[in-house]
Amino acid sequence: MKRLLNYIFILMPFIAIVSAFTFTDMSDAYISTKQVAAINKPDSSKASSEQNSPTLGQLRKKYSHYFLTNGPRVNKVALTFDDVPDPRFTPQILDILKSHGVTATFFANGHRIEKYPELFKRIHEEGHAIGNHSYSHPDFNRLTLDQFIKEIQKTEQAAYPYIHYYPKMIRPPYGEITEEQLQWAMAHSYRVVNWNVDSLDWKGIGKDKVIKNIMSGIRPGAIVLQHGGGGVGSNLSGTIQALPEVITRLQALGYELVTVPELLGISLEK
Repeated sequence: MKRLLNYIFILMPFIAIVSAFTFTDMSDAYISTKQVAAINKPDSSKASSEQNSPTLGQLRKKYSHYFLTNGPRVNKVALTFDDVPDPRFTPQILDILKSHGVTATFFANGHRIEKYPELFKRIHEEGHAIGNHSYSHPDFNRLTLDQFIKEIQKTEQAAYPYIHYYPKMIRPPYGEITEEQLQWAMAHSYRVVNWNVDSLDWKGIGKDKVIKNIMSGIRPGAIVLQHGGGGVGSNLSGTIQALPEVITRLQALGYELVTVPELLGISLEK
């Protein structure tokens, strides 16, 4: 019995140490679980803020002089092309416009300007208006104000050596912009220009569908969205094939094809 008690006394410190380590490990596991839960828990304040954010329609009404989707109701239409320059599609669009004596508006991405400067320069030299379509084509809703500003200013810096002005027009990728970003644009003399006729050509649709989408939405003062560039695998052959007929049909209806600044009565430069 005495020997047994001696063994118990000898083992007690070891039992205490093992218990302490076990408790500590379980405690750490519990804390870690709580931390994960906290990380994964939705930010209710952010979610609430997003839910309370004004819609694009509300922003257009509130800032109607600075956030535009169409011009006055006159027999003029502005053709616009986003995501330029792109050597796969932009040269063909420029050739068609030139052959018809038509000028349009091109919304350029800064990273594309840097990659294809000569093609960007050609757009300008052939008399087309230039707008800012961001540097890297992000969703502005996901950007902070500082990130948004950098997207605009980096594109300006890329464009300036070739056109010698900072474009007044901003077209947000996907047409999305926050109120804070819009207020900054207003304070710095920009105009945010979306569209009211969408060709949906980014879907890679054919000529007939592009024509139908444009002509079914046309009205006096319309701003038409098309694309002059795209991502890997983009197919804008429908846009290119449709363009001559779109121009001919619009002119036959009595519309004058003009640039966005001409339609809106604003300057090219900020």
